[in-house]
Amino acid sequence: MVHAFLIHTVRCRPGEETGHCRVLYSRVFSLEGLEDAGCRDLETERLARKEQILAVARQVESACQMSQQASGKPHSEHLIQLPDEPVSLQDAPAGVFRLPTGDPFREDKTVLWLAVQSLGFALVCDPHENLMLAESTLRLLVKPLLDHLKLLSSGSDVLLKADKTEVILSKLLPNGQLLFLNEQFVLGLEKELSTSLCK
Repeated sequence: MVHAFLIHTVRCRPGEETGHCRVLYSRVFSLEGLEDAGCRDLETERLARKEQILAVARQVESACQMSQQASGKPHSEHLIQLPDEPVSLQDAPAGVFRLPTGDPFREDKTVLWLAVQSLGFALVCDPHENLMLAESTLRLLVKPLLDHLKLLSSGSDVLLKADKTEVILSKLLPNGQLLFLNEQFVLGLEKELSTSLCK
């Protein structure tokens, strides 16, 4: 199962100033620890969950920076893309890493990430999850998010379009469950999403 999905800022291009990593959107599917918490502890748990998500975003940003440095591509190959240009996810930096128990979650997790321009997208999964399926789901999620929501134009757009992000997640990652999807079903879902998001 997927524990969480998040969208955050990344500064991973060579020569780009490092700033504070900001979580722009997150959705937690499994409420780890909340069922054991009393009412007075709910606010503490909520703040702890925010810190956990931010810790994941920072590690993704760090992994993205290492990936860009290791690629050896010159700075000119990391040009900024115009918002109206179609986005190619084929060459976008991506990766996977493991979070050990207690860093920051109570159980170990696997994080799959994808960085497009100044945005990072990540799935936090249970360690036994099918990584190939998780990666294809992440790429499948990112495509409509970028296409329909025009997220590359401004990171703040993510905050304003949370309801549409929820629609995409409910179709492609219902309740944090990874779906086995064939090509025909994906095309049908993409049509359905286009119709839903244009309303």
